[in-house]
Amino acid sequence: MDLRELVSALNDFASLSLAASWDNVGLLVEPSPPHTVNTLLLTNDLTEEVMEEAVQKKADFILSYHPPIFTPLKRVTWKTWKERLVVQALEHRIGIYSPHTTYDAIPHGVNNWLEKGLGTCTSVPLQLSTAPSCPSEGTHRVEFCTSDTQHLDMVLSKIKDIKEISCLTTFTARAEDEEQTRVSLNCSQKALLDVVSLLSQNSLLYHKTEILLLQKPLLPHTGMGRLCTLSKPVSLSDVIERIKSHLKLHHIRLAVGVGKTLESPVKKVALCAGAGSSILKGTEADLYFTGEMSHHDVLDAVANGISVILCEHSNTERGFLSELRDMLAIHLQNKINIIVSEKDRDPLKVA
Repeated sequence: MDLRELVSALNDFASLSLAASWDNVGLLVEPSPPHTVNTLLLTNDLTEEVMEEAVQKKADFILSYHPPIFTPLKRVTWKTWKERLVVQALEHRIGIYSPHTTYDAIPHGVNNWLEKGLGTCTSVPLQLSTAPSCPSEGTHRVEFCTSDTQHLDMVLSKIKDIKEISCLTTFTARAEDEEQTRVSLNCSQKALLDVVSLLSQNSLLYHKTEILLLQKPLLPHTGMGRLCTLSKPVSLSDVIERIKSHLKLHHIRLAVGVGKTLESPVKKVALCAGAGSSILKGTEADLYFTGEMSHHDVLDAVANGISVILCEHSNTERGFLSELRDMLAIHLQNKINIIVSEKDRDPLKVA
């Protein structure tokens, strides 16, 4: 499969518009075209050990859940390990792609896989994603009406000279027991200031002006984190065993909420793969389940009677790769060989 065809298919699988604003997703390293991809290596983290594995297995493309390039590189040398990854990728003609928070948001993504460890439950995203664009052009809609058609022509002429104005329409409307002309237009945030400034020069127009914010619609079942409601309450100790079994872990970190014990019932679980503090914070639940949280956020949760299970960052993500392999095989119509890294692992372990 051609690299550009593959990247297009990956973007269709999970739109990059779903990524968090701070993230760095998509194609990060591109060998000179044409570039054919026969073998794709899946990894949670692209380390030098994983890169060596990719070279040995003759992978043409690496999909790394976490972006190996996050902060900008000022140079590409052999000095630092992330720079060396780029050098090796280009020397061996290996493309690198990262989906990261796009896979957190999609309904069939990382958090959906993570909640399977809880048993039968229903879930909703903790933070819903928005559609990639507004329902129409511009960020704001401005509407006003007037019966002074002569003055209106002059105002409309000046409005048309303002940049970033769209969907300008006029229609007859009845208001205050007389026929008036109603004007509607869409504009950008920048153009809004110019429109308001123009209309404020006429007090009658200004006082009859309505400004609407054109908000992007929310996407159902799509977004960050999950609030899961178990079909039947189970004890905290049972939830711990389910999570350890699902993640194939011998140990987890546990903080028991004030007034709770290992036998306390758990009905609602707020979860987020990776580092979930910012997503989970303030959510009403019996249990927070994530990879890592700050010390003080754990203290806050415990003080509010919420127990916390931490499994280390990538342990809450890596198991998804096997499901991802199967989903991508179908999505890509089995056109390429997809393998999961055997060298990828969480850097932390119990000593």
